Amino acid sequence: MPYPHAVEHQMKSFFDSLSEKDRRRYAAVEAAKLGHGGQEYIAHLFAIDPKTVRRGLDELDHLPDDHPQRVRKKGGDADATATSSPTSSRPSSTS
Repeated sequence: MPYPHAVEHQMKSFFDSLSEKDRRRYAAVEAAKLGHGGQEYIAHLFAIDPKTVRRGLDELDHLPDDHPQRVRKKGGDADATATSSPTSSRPSSTS
């Protein structure tokens, strides 16, 4: 068994908190870390089909370079955004 029971429990709790897509990808990352036999071990640990792990591995190999759902922009300076003035969110008049 590659991970101690306490770590497995934390991994399962985290896995259960994720969306379906993120579950596949998390399982794939964990399986990749383990190497030979990792896909079967992780599939058993998370009670998922090994095909799901393989699908996650495939998704990880084809991630887009840009991440449109990012919360923050890459390279954003926290100090610059904290000192900038807020913009008006009021709709403009088109009359």
